[in-house]
Amino acid sequence: MGLFPKNEDFFKYFRESAANALEAAKFLESVLQNDGLDEASLKKLEEFEHRGDRITHDTIERLNRTFITPFDREDIHQLASSLDDIVDFIFAASEAMVLYKINPIPEPIKDFAKLLAVIIAEVLRAIERLSNLKHPQMILAICIEINRLENEADNIHRRALANLFEKEKDPISIIKIKDILEDLETATDKCEDVANVIEGIVLKNA
Repeated sequence: MGLFPKNEDFFKYFRESAANALEAAKFLESVLQNDGLDEASLKKLEEFEHRGDRITHDTIERLNRTFITPFDREDIHQLASSLDDIVDFIFAASEAMVLYKINPIPEPIKDFAKLLAVIIAEVLRAIERLSNLKHPQMILAICIEINRLENEADNIHRRALANLFEKEKDPISIIKIKDILEDLETATDKCEDVANVIEGIVLKNA
């Protein structure tokens, strides 16, 4: 069990996409910790989103031009799409915070952003090992950790919503913050989707 004996371009695209997602998540975490999410920060996050779109487009274009692929075409498409979705929802949450003029940033949103960066770092670790299946159990262990962290994110989401409904009296504010939390939670769901695809690839090819 060694390197996939096929086109390396797909693995390069996956690494670039995961690294882009991690950079976006770390940037969001940083600006939120400093209550600095503004139009300039949003523009930077939009650049990450556009970069992710370009990488995904290149991946799908390569897929359509490649007869022999390193693993199932459906898995390549799903992996590329789920990686791209992570950044899409990071940007969606960020855009909502700016449009809704959320200031100061609630602590649960900061906590969510911090955990999201941790989860995506694990996604990148798994992606970096995907082209070499000499140690499949290591990849599977990372996937299990991603699932564990996503469960932790679910718990943060539930606690944040419960606290929001208990303490916030303005229904408009509740709707705004709930939307943002749900976008961030969906970003973590997409990380779990990536882990599930990777786990399937490993099990089918190791």
